[in-house]
Amino acid sequence: MFIERFINFIQYEKRYSNHTLIAYRHEIQRFVTYLALHDIDIGDVTHREARTYLAALLEEGQSPASINRSLSALRTYYKFLMREGNVSQNPFSLVKALKTPKKLPVVVDKDKLSSLLDRDGVFPDTFEGIRDKTVLELLFGTGIRLSELLQIHDEHIDFYNRNILIFGKRNKERLVPLNQTLMRQLQLYINEKKTQRFDNNSTCLIVTKEGKQAYPGLIYDIVKYYLGAISSQQKKSPHVLRHTFATALLDNGADLNAIKELLGHAGLAATQVYTHNSVERLKSVYKQAHPKA
Repeated sequence: MFIERFINFIQYEKRYSNHTLIAYRHEIQRFVTYLALHDIDIGDVTHREARTYLAALLEEGQSPASINRSLSALRTYYKFLMREGNVSQNPFSLVKALKTPKKLPVVVDKDKLSSLLDRDGVFPDTFEGIRDKTVLELLFGTGIRLSELLQIHDEHIDFYNRNILIFGKRNKERLVPLNQTLMRQLQLYINEKKTQRFDNNSTCLIVTKEGKQAYPGLIYDIVKYYLGAISSQQKKSPHVLRHTFATALLDNGADLNAIKELLGHAGLAATQVYTHNSVERLKSVYKQAHPKA
């Protein structure tokens, strides 16, 4: 079914993220299993059969977002098969995506978060404590993604020009400015890391207590633990800090296009979602404060 060739194509030529690679592989393998059960050749799938398959996913209880992900994966897969000359048509090309309800980005109170980061005694005076604070300061101070955080190496930080080189989706580079507080924290952390004398001498910025490159689960645990001190909300992920960064900038009058560049968004539509957060907060303040509300 050429699945491995397709995965290699989107990994090395299209430079899709590992998360997307895993999701697309799962969606295609599920579709291939469906075709085998119904004795349908992949090259014989029609537009009607493509819609029938997605309708079957909906009947199984799949969410509109999940079905749209399936549609995206299969549409891309058939596009690849057409390019390779394995099929003559893309049965998913004319299938419309389902409407999904807009979800407002989840944020934490920026004032409480700032207070947490500035408060004495919150972070242990150890390598791990200094590292944990650096992780939170980086995520909240730059708005970078988890995957981008893990790709930072020491040499990507330019203390002279006060910026950091970030490798975003599909390895697209951007420079993100560093505030004074984050600059001091990074210098403290890097100096502390040097005193640890790790055996492997990893050049990755964020490392484990053994000096190895940090992994997603570690960052999730750090963020969840410290956000638990200021918020009871269920979602306490690194991406919440990215949302909080963007919302804080917007609330303080930052230009939407500037926020787009800082976040590394390909288009403005992805950034505009934060305007809804600001409007909802204004409504809440109005209801609480205005005598006629």
